[in-house]
Parts: sequence; C-alpha cells; structure tokens
Amino acid sequence: MCGVVGLLLADTESHNEAAYLLFESLFYLQHRGQQACGIATCGGKGRVYQCKGNGMAAKVFQEGARVTDLPGYMGVGHLRYPTAGTSSSAESQPFYCNSPYGICLAHNGNLINATELRRYLDEDAHRHVNTDSDSELMLNIFANALNETGKARVNVEDIFRSLTQTYQKCQGAWAATGMIAGFGILAFRDAHGIRPLLIGSRPSATIEGAKDYMIASESIALRQLGFKDFRDLLPGEAVFIRKGGRAEFKQVAERKSFTPDIFEYVYFSRPDSVLDSIPVHKSRQNMGVKLADKIRETIGEEGLRGIDVVIPVPETSNTAAAVVSERLKIPLSNAFVKNRYVFRTFILPGQKLRQKSVRRKLSAIESEFKGRTVLLVDDSIVRGTTSREIVSMAREAGAVKVYFASCAPPLVYPHIYGIDLASPQEMIAHEKTREDIAQLIGADDLIYQDLDALKQACAEAAPKDGVKEFEVGVFCGKYQTAVPEGYFEHLDAIRGQKRLSSDDSILKESITASSGPVNGVRAKTSFESEGGLTHRTHSPSPSSAHDEDFPPQNREDISIHNIASENN
Repeated sequence: MCGVVGLLLADTESHNEAAYLLFESLFYLQHRGQQACGIATCGGKGRVYQCKGNGMAAKVFQEGARVTDLPGYMGVGHLRYPTAGTSSSAESQPFYCNSPYGICLAHNGNLINATELRRYLDEDAHRHVNTDSDSELMLNIFANALNETGKARVNVEDIFRSLTQTYQKCQGAWAATGMIAGFGILAFRDAHGIRPLLIGSRPSATIEGAKDYMIASESIALRQLGFKDFRDLLPGEAVFIRKGGRAEFKQVAERKSFTPDIFEYVYFSRPDSVLDSIPVHKSRQNMGVKLADKIRETIGEEGLRGIDVVIPVPETSNTAAAVVSERLKIPLSNAFVKNRYVFRTFILPGQKLRQKSVRRKLSAIESEFKGRTVLLVDDSIVRGTTSREIVSMAREAGAVKVYFASCAPPLVYPHIYGIDLASPQEMIAHEKTREDIAQLIGADDLIYQDLDALKQACAEAAPKDGVKEFEVGVFCGKYQTAVPEGYFEHLDAIRGQKRLSSDDSILKESITASSGPVNGVRAKTSFESEGGLTHRTHSPSPSSAHDEDFPPQNREDISIHNIASENN
C-alpha cells in the first residue's frame, strides 16, 4: 500500500508553490508509506525536476529545504510502503519516462500479471524497464500506448484512449497519478475501485475565476490544504487536467464492480478521511457495535460481568473500542501508551523487526491492569506477533485474565492488491481454530468479528445509494479479479527464497506492489514455467556474480537528475 498525490496550479508562473503543497500533502499521507517518498514537478519549458529517496518525507526533503529546488506549477508525489522487496532508492517513486512526451507516474496497488507485461514490453514494445517495479511496468505500458499515436503532440482524447489500452493489458488494482511534461496531470483508478483516489479543487489565489486541482489517496490531504468539492474517482474512471484548463473526466474502462478494499477501513486509512463517501471514523464505530454484539454472543452475560475494563490497542482500534465499551457498559481505559516516534509495526519489513518494535511502540500503565480482567480490542490479527506481545505485556502488568477481540475476521488468504500482509503459512489463523489462536497469543479467549458483520459495518456508513460490497479476498479467498494460474505458488516460492537467504547482502528475488520488485533477478537464476508464469530458481554464486546480482541499497534511478542525491 502506498500514497499518491497529484497537483496542478492555475498560475503557471508559480515558482515552487506546487512543490511546497505536494511536500505538505506527504505528511498527511505518511501513514500510507514510510520506506521511501518522492516528488516530481514540471516548470518552465516543460522541464521536469525530481527529489526522491529512501526515508520519510522530513528526511528525504531535509525538513523542507529541498523543496526550493523543485520549481514548477504542477507535479506528482508518492509515499512507498515497505514490502517484501528491495529497499533500493531506485524503486522510490515517482517514475519518469522520457519517451514519449516526458511522463511521470506515481502508483498505488499491484499488477498481478507483471510477468506477462514484462514479456510484452521486452518482446513486442521493445521498451527497456530499469527496475523490478510493477509501477514502472504500468508507466511503460501507458507510454507505449501514447507512442503508438505517432503524434508530435497528443490531445486529451489521446490520453484517454491510451489509458483504455493500458487497462486492457494490466490486471490487478491501482490508483495512480501522472504528469505529462508541459501538458497537464492525470489520475486513474482500477475498474473495481479497489484502491482509493479522490480529486478536489480550490479557487486560484492569483488568477480570478481559475481553479487549482489536487488528487490524493485520502480526503484528509485535500481538506487540510484547502481543497474542497472533492469527489472519488469511480472505478475505471480517469481525469486529465491540462495546463490552464479544467478537469476533464472519462470512463476509460467499463466498471466491473465498485468494491473498495475493506482493509482501508479496518486499518490503513486515517480516521479523519472519507473514502468513497464512507467516513472511516463512522465505519469503525459501526465495527465496534458489531464486535460488541459478537463478544456478548461468544462469552455470554456472565462472562461480560467478569470484565473490569476495555482497553484499545492504539491507535486504529480506538474508535471501535470506545463503542464496545459503551455498548457493553464496561469502563474504557487507554491503558496502552503509544510512542509516537515509532513506525507502524504492521508495515515494517521483517518478522524480527516487527516483534522488537512492539514494545518500543507500546507500554502499559500497570495500575490499569493489575488484578483486573481486561478486554483488549485490536483492529486485526495478521501474524500474531503484535497480539502475542500485547497479551504478554498485559499479563506482566498484572492482568489476571485477558480477553482479546479483533474488529476483523481471521486473515487466512494472501492480499494481492498492494498490501503485503503475509503468506497464508505466516498468518496465525491459517488452518487453526479460534481456540488454537487464543492459546498461541496467550489469551484466555479470543473473539473475531464475522465477515458479514464487517461488510455491514462499512456499508451502513455509506450513503443509501453508495458502496454495498467490498474487496474481502484476504478473509475468504474470493477476489474481485481473476488470478493467474500459479500466482499464489509464485508468491510463496519467492517469499520462501527470501526467508532462506543465508547472506543478507544478496537481495533475493521478491514480489512487491507499488515500487517493489515483481520478478527481478538478484542472483544467478534458472527459469521454470508453471501455470503460465515464469519462476526463477536461485543458485547464488557470489564469486561469479555480476554487479546487478548485488545491487547497492541506494542504487540510483537513471531517469532524470535527482536532487536528493546531491551532497549539501
């Protein structure tokens, strides 16, 4: 999962206000990605400038000092979420392609037919792809479609037609913002509406009657920067805003469904955002109502009478826990204190790093636990790492009995649309009963939300004519898109190769979404075909390896000059 932004100011004489606004927007979306970020802008004569690299926004842009080096009146921004792949800064976004016309792209999601796309770009389109990112694949598919117009200058309809061709070739989920040098910005969303994307506008501060436009993954970025009248891009819809013009919308692909990823509401999005007309805060309140009823059904009135306090696991579960407390008439206590200077443990790469980070992230107020029966409420349980540590901390603080409740159902299937949760074998609920999981995390009892109740909680927060169904494949194995034969085995094999690596300096082949590898080579490989997908089996040979087998962590993108790499 990542965050994307796009911006076009009506005043083309703006020096670097676009970069400042894009930089500010990254802070409102920082929760969507903490591994890398970047901004690309376009100034006079269509020249493109970029600053991107590993790290959070404040670090990459040197607390804003680098923003002055990004002139221009329009641009795109990106935040990368750490997944199973390389952390090379070459994978940071936006990506740039000089031919045709100078195109930048920032992409959130995952292409599940990446192997097929790479083969097409190589054998048919004859386009070089310099990284292992599925995002760069999408950029080149779009660029190739534009190139086939054969024009020296394209118009808006050419843009939309090329996007239609892009949708015909790409499979998966995406929300993307892009920029065509000297022409304008664009944004587009997958045909199922799985990944979120909104557009808003505001009056220009310098040109009467004109409008500035911003596009972002979440409404909070638009609202905080003064953009209003925002609306969601619909499934299969695209928008293009040319320099000095107005937003032009087009259905570039037939809508196949309107099924946002429900994990956005469970965990990923900020509670002060509104996605697809569903307030995230309201959806989590509804989750609390449904979860409270499930808790009562599971442990009964007698069990409820024995609970002294409801304690949320901060921060995503705070809203639901407050409603659980109110509905069950049990006192609420914010007895876990969150260290605000620690990353979200869910999106940290590596099991050991996640485990160590839990106690760095949370500490218990002992007086709220000592001698009490506690009901802990969390948004979800993935691997069980965090849950196990939290239950242990509750007992160390003196809790005599620990109930654990999850706002989400058991996660037992891979997430294939841009969130690298875990392989099924790594998920604690895989082939286990509720009682088994409770024992593994050390809880006296465990209560899961039902899937139907979770869907109802989100649907009931939507307008009457709004979203009613959601992408929930991670819970039930039924995905919105067709999944290529052998894809899950491909994912498992690659994850397994990475775990079995005996040399940390060798970055094994891996698959990630939105700026990570999709089928890159990190060691000597041989090829096997299974289910229409190409598998690469590794035979590491350091003594005979080429430079590309051992890429430096901060390998640079070759596209355009990156001011983040300057030594100042």
